[in-house]
Amino acid sequence: MNILYIHTHDSGRMLSPYGAAAPTDNLLAFAKEAAVFTQAYCAGPTCSPSRAALLTGTYPHQNGMLGLAQRGFGLNDYQRHLAQFLGRNGYHTVLCGIQHESGWYLDGEAPGKLGYHEVLTASADAYKKEELHRWDGENADRVCQWLKQANPEESFFLSYGMHSTHRPYPLEICEVVDERYVRPPFPIDDNEETRHDQAQFLTSAYYMDQNFGKVIAQLKASGLLEKTIVLFTTDHGVALPFNKCNLTDSGIGVSLIMRVPHAVANGQVIDALVSHVDVLPTLCDLLKLEKPDYLEGTSFAEVFDDVSAEPISEIFAEVNFHTSYEPIRCVRTRRYKYIRYYDESWTKLNLSNMDSSLSKDFYMRHDLAQQQKPMEALYDCYYDPDERQNLVQDLRYQKILEEMRKKLREFQLRTHDPILDGELEMKPTYKVNKKECINASSKEPQDYDPRGRWQ
Repeated sequence: MNILYIHTHDSGRMLSPYGAAAPTDNLLAFAKEAAVFTQAYCAGPTCSPSRAALLTGTYPHQNGMLGLAQRGFGLNDYQRHLAQFLGRNGYHTVLCGIQHESGWYLDGEAPGKLGYHEVLTASADAYKKEELHRWDGENADRVCQWLKQANPEESFFLSYGMHSTHRPYPLEICEVVDERYVRPPFPIDDNEETRHDQAQFLTSAYYMDQNFGKVIAQLKASGLLEKTIVLFTTDHGVALPFNKCNLTDSGIGVSLIMRVPHAVANGQVIDALVSHVDVLPTLCDLLKLEKPDYLEGTSFAEVFDDVSAEPISEIFAEVNFHTSYEPIRCVRTRRYKYIRYYDESWTKLNLSNMDSSLSKDFYMRHDLAQQQKPMEALYDCYYDPDERQNLVQDLRYQKILEEMRKKLREFQLRTHDPILDGELEMKPTYKVNKKECINASSKEPQDYDPRGRWQ
């Protein structure tokens, strides 16, 4: 059995299989032949930590990916990467496009470190900011060409990573999007600037969808569909204020669409709670491979035979570093979400952890820098799915609050979460902005004390 892993940047659930008004018809058509997980979450709503958790089956505070790979963070043990694991189990491993687990996206040494036998990625010359969707397209063509001549006797793991829908978005709005009639996602204000920003996102999503459709069509044409587990996901929420790098569902909620050949779940919508850390143990069960002893996730393989199964009762997620230091932890059940911030020296928003955008510019003109974050929060997601009503002080929820605190604490103790010991270590190799910075480019790394204390 083969594995085709297709992943996007910063898409969250802003795609048509999740009810969004996005021009992603190819993804929707595929979703109707696959299992769509409505309650899927990442383990860390920033790019590298999220991917590292999925590809190792461990949490960022365990695997070492506390921040972005291009900012000096990395895995403690690259032997635990999925490509390495599958390579040791007889799989031919192939990388095309984005990887975010080692250095820069196009780091020439990364594929070998991660365990890929073959690299199809288009050259850096094609990686131009205004033409990133064309780079994705060239990579899609390379994937299709590889699938045409894939060895039918050799199982493969093929990772096709797209830059879409990461910023910068395409400058020109595509013809299938009319920005007059789009609406920014909650909780972004609906105005001319934010509609244009959303129209650019939808344009990026459209190009992503064209490339996705091309690859799936070739998988079918090559006669490989019924021999391949197809896994589509994204890393975290969209690159907007209050989304990406937040532990609310707008930050950790992800698309997860899987097609397992001949599975009962194909064509079904699954409401079972799942996390990215659960993907690797699930693949082990589906492929009948012995699970490594370091895995933290729980297999949800049974869901593909019994769509009513609920093997997982809670998920955990975290933030440590994005551009600035912002340690946060959460636990979510189907009904409740508990979030705690650990850096009590900074209760304002970490503005550099919000990507620059027209939407952010709008909020900066309207007191974004003065807003405060709740250092502890409890939400009843059945009655407050947008997570706006903090129930920490509500006497009716004190028992639930204590239960959620206990769940998080027990998880942290079991997984040896270093935040329990105080401020996380700042290594000299980390490139981290001060918490006061407005944008990611506000300060250079040499402005920081390498001994691990903020200036």
